[in-house]
Amino acid sequence: MFIPLHDRNSLRHIRMQYVTIGLILTNALVFAFTNMLVPESVIQASVYGLGFIPAVVFDYAALDPSLAIVPPDATLITYAFLHSNLMHLGSNMLFLWVFGDNVEDALGHVRFLLFYLACAAAGALFHGLVGPTSQSPLIGASGAVSGIVAAYLMLHPKVRVWVLVLFRFPLPLPAFLPLLFWIGQQFVMLAIDGEGEVSWGAHVGGIIAGALLVVFMRRRGVPLFDRTIVTPKAVEHRQVAPLTTPVAPPSPPRQTVHWGR
Repeated sequence: MFIPLHDRNSLRHIRMQYVTIGLILTNALVFAFTNMLVPESVIQASVYGLGFIPAVVFDYAALDPSLAIVPPDATLITYAFLHSNLMHLGSNMLFLWVFGDNVEDALGHVRFLLFYLACAAAGALFHGLVGPTSQSPLIGASGAVSGIVAAYLMLHPKVRVWVLVLFRFPLPLPAFLPLLFWIGQQFVMLAIDGEGEVSWGAHVGGIIAGALLVVFMRRRGVPLFDRTIVTPKAVEHRQVAPLTTPVAPPSPPRQTVHWGR
């Protein structure tokens, strides 16, 4: 188990990660409105009205019209902006903060936003395929964030990332070590705990989508796997010894003039 703290990976194409910051603020505001500023009945209504319910989306069940807020297909996106508690919100936003900026840098602002939403939808769909008749609402940005983690691994596996290992030991590690471990854990947990409270299926769906989409959505010229773009070395111009043309008047001697290039 690890917690990402910071990466040594400067931005190359954008001045600031506006979309990443905007997504974090949006998630925080939605959490405040749906969990802290309204009564319990409204909280439950928002979970059922905006959360992704596989049985409803796949027409195995119908949602009470009094709970419907958006069309069922729209919950493929809206579910990703709801969180159950501060720890749920905080963990997702921490991963988004540490890894989102460099993925946004590699894709550009608009494509990064589309990428984020596509990974959220892919996470919901994979969760639905695992349990198509489930009537439990899925909420949380984990699917979208999982896609970002996969994209970061595809782009920057060698970058040093400071992580808190076992909640106690801060270590700078190459990104591929903690991220491959984390991704592998999601697949293992899906296999052994597919019906638990955590939707490992949403994580796996986001991972698969993120790894595929970053290949096609990244900026032209942005390499994968930390490969640098090799450019020819500058041609070295060998200096030629300057020509010396002496001028010899009688007296006093004049300074020699050097002609050269």
